[in-house]
Amino acid sequence: MLIYPAIDLYEGKAVRLFKGNYDEMTVYGDDPLKIAEDFERNGATHIHMVDLEGAKHGTTPNFESVKRVKNNTALFVEIGGGIRSVETIDKYVDAGIDRVILGTAAVCAEGFVEKAVKEFGEKIAVGIDILDGYVAIKGWTEKSQLRAFDFAEKMEDIGVKTMICTDISKDGAMQGTNHQLYRQLSERFSMQIIASGGVSSIDDVERLAALRIHGAIIGKAYYTGAVNIKEAVEVAK
Repeated sequence: MLIYPAIDLYEGKAVRLFKGNYDEMTVYGDDPLKIAEDFERNGATHIHMVDLEGAKHGTTPNFESVKRVKNNTALFVEIGGGIRSVETIDKYVDAGIDRVILGTAAVCAEGFVEKAVKEFGEKIAVGIDILDGYVAIKGWTEKSQLRAFDFAEKMEDIGVKTMICTDISKDGAMQGTNHQLYRQLSERFSMQIIASGGVSSIDDVERLAALRIHGAIIGKAYYTGAVNIKEAVEVAK
């Protein structure tokens, strides 16, 4: 299993939200590149980045921060947040970004994912943000009418190879991750499953690795010191 340390971006800074609430934001650093370099020094090979402003508005205000991390580290960079057009995908791919995560657009724009997968292949991932069993959209501010597992099945049928699944109720809460959810996903789907939300201890990492899923995203647990990235990378192996 791969460890994906996370940087959430807001106004060029590294921040974390509590359960997706923009009113409960903590700033952890003014320079995302310094944090990414720390990930790399501690053995991480991949990084998960989210443009929180983009997620709300469908824009790319933190594009330069993402590009800077890609250009100055050897990390595999995946980015999500506000990617709702082929033009935006092109912009990131042309900048060398390794994988682009579609969220709201995958739910709201019929045919968009299919078109993106045909054009960009494995550079496309889909993020499923789950709230009470349903897919949440628009930076987690709205709950759609789509059941999460039905949506995942649809994405696999289209040809999506990587799925980032977030249990919003666990995100940033430091109460452990939803192991049952990721077990069900790993048993039901052949896509690469990346667990997100609530990975708050080395025990969480061990239990997720035992499920043989593709990856686990570590966010707040790194920033608070609850999880050491170096140890997590070793345990995940």
